[in-house]
Amino acid sequence: MSFLKKLFKSSEKRKSDDIKKQDVSLSLDDTFVHNFIELGGKFLYCIKKEDVVVSLSNIIEENNWNKISCNNTELKKYIKAIDIEVSDKSSTDIPFFTNCEQLISENGSLLFSSNQLKDIKISTLTNDFIVFAKTSQIVKNMGDSLTGIKLKYKGNLPTNISSIKNYKLNKEDDSFMSYGNNNSKKLYLLLLEDF
Repeated sequence: MSFLKKLFKSSEKRKSDDIKKQDVSLSLDDTFVHNFIELGGKFLYCIKKEDVVVSLSNIIEENNWNKISCNNTELKKYIKAIDIEVSDKSSTDIPFFTNCEQLISENGSLLFSSNQLKDIKISTLTNDFIVFAKTSQIVKNMGDSLTGIKLKYKGNLPTNISSIKNYKLNKEDDSFMSYGNNNSKKLYLLLLEDF
């Protein structure tokens, strides 16, 4: 009888070990959200455009902001319903509301270009970012992101392509590729479902 108990216990132990070893396979958007939040980003999911306005209003109210910078005419439509002063010029003193090129799933980073930033380096902009994006902008990795930019802007590629990979202020990044270029930002992401 003890032989049978040992046999069944060992098979139960193997089953529990197998369950522990299984990798969890998340979808592209779930992986992005998980990685983005792990890096300290604040994520707000929006099902419809009205949700974007409500979320934006709540962010502004939560932070007691009375002025915001935005250089995108499409995004200014979301701000119209909110009682806040809007500046076309970016400043280190006021939050920056912008869109982005791509959302990179494998590491939770956001890719920007001169279409959003003009010729300004991310590190010289305000620490407070509110970024609007759509679920269709989520890509697997940096390679897919750059390929997407090439296809989108055939013959007229944007310049100043850079990313924000850290959403906790004052966190040091010891990566060789990031040396001297700290792009840490307090970042809110308004992600609109468009599939």
